[in-house]
Amino acid sequence: MNPPPAPKDKASLSDYLAAERTFLAWIRTGLALMGFGFVVARFGLFLQEFQIAQPNFAQGSHQFSLWSGTALIAVGVAVNLYSAWRHVHMIDDLNRGDLTRAHSSKQVVVVALFLAAVGAAMALYLTLIRPS
Repeated sequence: MNPPPAPKDKASLSDYLAAERTFLAWIRTGLALMGFGFVVARFGLFLQEFQIAQPNFAQGSHQFSLWSGTALIAVGVAVNLYSAWRHVHMIDDLNRGDLTRAHSSKQVVVVALFLAAVGAAMALYLTLIRPS
């Protein structure tokens, strides 16, 4: 005969609080991405004003800052939505006592790679629009 299954350990308060801190950190990251995206999107307006004040400034379209800023805002929204979904599932796992499953942090790696790509693109963009 098989022995009865061992009762699962109940999650402690510190587990719930750790999940809450992690969730709030991701919300803060998403809000920062959205705020930075707004600044980047409005950077094109600054360049247009600078172009008017400095006639020798390189002429060009400033749509890149609008699109990259909008992309950052969209990524910030996606980070917040995914964080909420992940937090709900983590709390469900804690409530069930299912603490054995390790969650990989793919979200962190994806956001870091995206931000590195955006940073490289912005650096390239700024070098291309420098005054001639």
